[in-house]
Amino acid sequence: DKATDPSIPEENWECIQRFCDQVNADIEGPSLAPRLLAHKIQSPQEMEALHALTVLETCVNNCGERFHHEIAKFRFLNELIKVLSPKYYGTWSSEKVKSRVTEVIFSWTVWFPQEVKIRDAYQMLKKQGIVKEDPKVPEDKILPPPSPRPQNSIFDTDEEKSKLLARLLKSNHSEDLQAANRLIKSMIKEEQERSAKLSRRASTISEVSENVKRMDELLENYKKQELSKSDHETLQTLFQRCEKLRPLLFRLASETVDDDEALAEILQANDKLTQVLGQYRQVVAIH
Repeated sequence: DKATDPSIPEENWECIQRFCDQVNADIEGPSLAPRLLAHKIQSPQEMEALHALTVLETCVNNCGERFHHEIAKFRFLNELIKVLSPKYYGTWSSEKVKSRVTEVIFSWTVWFPQEVKIRDAYQMLKKQGIVKEDPKVPEDKILPPPSPRPQNSIFDTDEEKSKLLARLLKSNHSEDLQAANRLIKSMIKEEQERSAKLSRRASTISEVSENVKRMDELLENYKKQELSKSDHETLQTLFQRCEKLRPLLFRLASETVDDDEALAEILQANDKLTQVLGQYRQVVAIH
């Protein structure tokens, strides 16, 4: 109530921070807080709703993954949509509140691309004509990366950029805040590209491992002449797929020259792959 008090024109940052601390301290905090905030965001008092939206955004930036999962559920997103929809509170909600809610949902589609429900909810608003065009988030509105960040995040490992970002964020000049926002966006993009590479590497190595294991089993049966027709076809399909995985491993190796551990893992997978392909050719030639 104190953090969203409509009688105070400015944000009460001390109360907002205490609210975030309470969300983090209470085991039920991440599931209870969105429900409380939804009620305040739907308030007929404009200032109360705007304060509640500020608290919501602060929680997104400070209350971690469990809070993110709660706000990405349709149950919570529907409460925000009610503020915009003429079927519910859209007819009497102020334009300022509706504009801010739209901005919040849109910014989440950028910050949480993996959360399909957020994207679906936003696309539905556009299809229904409730949102006419994507809002332009002000350049001086800092959108800090959501927490918690993965280990070895660029925000932790690139010391030079992190120091520059900290310096820009402390500034009161709008051009510095705009520069900070651009830097955050570029760092997030870099982080996403790196995550995609890691994911690609993990899935390729996992596929190699599974295919090699299956091919080993089938080749053993092939030697004993115990393969069914469908197993013959499976073995041939696996061989063709493993042939295609080799150039993929070479590409991964060339992208991973600066990480000895990962490179060793890729080379090990390549050795297993080369071995099983050679074994296939040998066994098939003999038989």
